[in-house]
Amino acid sequence: MQLNEQMIRSVVAQVLAEVGQAPSVSAQSYSGHHGVFHDANEAVAAAREAFEQLRERTLEDRKKIIGHIRRVSIEQCVELGTMEMNETGIGRLEHKIEKLKTLGEQTPGVEFMRSEVFSGDHGLAVIEHAPFGVIGTITPVTHSLPTITGNAVSMIAGGNTLVVNPHPSGKKVAAEGVRQFNEAIYNDLGIDNLICVIAEPTLETADIIFKHRNVSLICVTGGPAVGRAALNSGKRAIVAGPGNPPVVIDETADLDRAASCIIQGAAYDNNLLCIAEKEVFVVNSVFDQVMQAMERAGAARLNAREVDRLTKTAIVEVGEGEHRHHVPSKDFLGQDASILAKAAGKNVASNTELLFGETDESNPFVPVEQMMPFVPFVRVACIEEAIAKAKHHEHGFRHTAIIHSNSVRNMTRMGKALDTTLFVKNGPCMAALGLGGEGYLSFSIAGPTGEGVTTPLTFTRERRCSMIDDLRII
Repeated sequence: MQLNEQMIRSVVAQVLAEVGQAPSVSAQSYSGHHGVFHDANEAVAAAREAFEQLRERTLEDRKKIIGHIRRVSIEQCVELGTMEMNETGIGRLEHKIEKLKTLGEQTPGVEFMRSEVFSGDHGLAVIEHAPFGVIGTITPVTHSLPTITGNAVSMIAGGNTLVVNPHPSGKKVAAEGVRQFNEAIYNDLGIDNLICVIAEPTLETADIIFKHRNVSLICVTGGPAVGRAALNSGKRAIVAGPGNPPVVIDETADLDRAASCIIQGAAYDNNLLCIAEKEVFVVNSVFDQVMQAMERAGAARLNAREVDRLTKTAIVEVGEGEHRHHVPSKDFLGQDASILAKAAGKNVASNTELLFGETDESNPFVPVEQMMPFVPFVRVACIEEAIAKAKHHEHGFRHTAIIHSNSVRNMTRMGKALDTTLFVKNGPCMAALGLGGEGYLSFSIAGPTGEGVTTPLTFTRERRCSMIDDLRII
């Protein structure tokens, strides 16, 4: 059959008419889930849908969204903190509650966003900070909902949405907190699923998030294994890795203040903080006085036999061959000092916050990030040896280090030698995050990838807009 132009036009018109009559199929909407998903692909799709809505909203709307996260975190801190304590079974209830309240109050939000302008003979260039899109996150059991809360505030302030694969031992409080955040936001602004969480997290769901084409950035908080997985994902990763923060005390220090600060930091949430004081190196000339100051400040001292007994019980070996290494026993991780004392064969008051004792450098409590309220004290000859041992046992994590000294030179030498993200002088560890010191708060401290204490700007990318030869009005 010979086709002419008129016949072709007729066929095309008929096809177009039929297409126009076909029922339209609307895209699936995930509104109503309030961020809780069993399927990782659906969680990413919902977060992407939410991002497309968020990008059409104003900065003022972002402030309102963050305001709801802050309000829920503060108003429900007792309920959610208690839930986290009951689920995880580690740490101290009063600190679980305090962390949520403090993060709600102090995590930096939209006020951290800024633009830079370059003005010159050839016009104007404006640098603005744009969102990545959907951020995939992994959160630890040590601070399940607090990490989600802080990340959500900063990431949404930057214009992003997030999908969380929480630690399985903290999944219930993660899901409940996320549900409450999203429900409050949806009821006010009509956007759901800005924060999505996997209700039954596994290694497989984490892998889906890492590899998903609609996840633009990875942010993980945890140990070396999860950090390596993020860095091998093929995407840009922000990694908040492990720490083993050393403390140095020299002969010029205010010893009573040092003891008080060590107890305040190392006992907080039973030493679960990655920034917490983990091992102390004290110059010999003041070692005995430091031990006495610790007792005066309320810590309970273990003798050599008790330290040995606790070490054999609370630190275990895992792995095979050359990969065999010490780790904290799960039975003692984050438990109260009185429980550790009982394992050491010592009775202490139930309100005792911290145990301590003299060890040598070979005791595994020194190199291991123990995350329990016992701190080993190691006697050294001089400040040079103290700094050298502190550097060795920090393991190159470049996370946190602390010194108690009134010698500016010793402070400077240690700061240069350890090269850590956080360096605290004459205070407890948390002062580095603005809690009793200056600065801002975050529970994601990206040492391995160099971003440091994260802010909303951490989760943005730079865009430059240039006007050539105009708009310079000077």
